[in-house]
Amino acid sequence: MTKDAITRAYIGLGGNLDDPAARIQRAFLALNQLHHTKLVLKSSLYRTAPVGYLDQPDFINAVAAVDTALEPIELLDALLHLELDEGRARSFKNAPRTLDLDVLMYGDLQLIHDRLLVPHPRMGARAFVLFPLQEIAPNLLIPGMGSVKQLAAACQDQGIERLENNTP
Repeated sequence: MTKDAITRAYIGLGGNLDDPAARIQRAFLALNQLHHTKLVLKSSLYRTAPVGYLDQPDFINAVAAVDTALEPIELLDALLHLELDEGRARSFKNAPRTLDLDVLMYGDLQLIHDRLLVPHPRMGARAFVLFPLQEIAPNLLIPGMGSVKQLAAACQDQGIERLENNTP
């Protein structure tokens, strides 16, 4: 990294098509290779039922922490490029996908932009984000939402399974 200002960002990873566990492992590697970005923590993989559109396979999810000098929109654009590299298609809302990468948090920034909301507006109610996030940042406070621990405790009934040895 060569830029001066480094920010800790949290990225949600998920997918449910074409070996999603392997795709998430590749995405971890790709995050570490992004310009001005370094992967610093990664969670275990978790299996969760789909949300919204239910007639699809279960998802594999994880969370990564990166230190980045990219600005929030630059980071978003880099993540969208990684999704495309993994064959992401956006056919309809909540459709099955090869890889989904979301900027969950960018430091303690609260951002409302036409392309990006930070923190991610639905992260505080989703076990598939909170459980892996709690694993790598148990004392994290989500601006405007509360502590990861408290939010995760409220989502225990959502049916999430931590995968042993990161295999489905």
